[in-house]
Amino acid sequence: MKLFDQWDTQNITLTDYSLKNMINLKPIIVAKSQGRNAVQRFYRNRTNIIERLITRLMVPGHRGKKHKTSSGRNSGKYMTNAKVVKDTFDLIEKKTSSNPLQIFITALENAAPREEITTVEYGGARYPQAVDVSPQRRVDIALRVMVQGAYQKSFGKKQKMFEALAEEILSAYKLDQKSASVSKKLELERMADAAR
Repeated sequence: MKLFDQWDTQNITLTDYSLKNMINLKPIIVAKSQGRNAVQRFYRNRTNIIERLITRLMVPGHRGKKHKTSSGRNSGKYMTNAKVVKDTFDLIEKKTSSNPLQIFITALENAAPREEITTVEYGGARYPQAVDVSPQRRVDIALRVMVQGAYQKSFGKKQKMFEALAEEILSAYKLDQKSASVSKKLELERMADAAR
């Protein structure tokens, strides 16, 4: 069984073993479970990673105080966003002539932060404290920032959404700092390093 009846999901390799249980690559033609996994604990791990990307495209959330990415051109139409992902993978395959699913998984591994900071209150004062990020949150952060970066590049510009998403995924795959997700990862890890 191939994703979108085009790309093989069997020979995908993960180099980051901590994310192995968090990235679901079960063979599926149409990435739509219709919420069947939602009743179980840690249901996001049982949902296909491409379905998680598509649902994240529907509601990317706002960045800081700017609400343009949470309203804008986002639609609740699942098939519209599935077409965006399919066109993105077509473009990645055209540019790299390799399996776009493998490129997306490697980009996700490259964009997932390992450390972040939290605030600890100690004796009435607040201090930043470096903490390790759980594998599930690593994937969530990487997906969110990847989609927000793509929306920021395409919002109100001539560039189409699938082109911006393909550019974001390829930049994260190459560990290029033009990628919003890689630059956010480096920023989080730099702040955590300073807060040790």
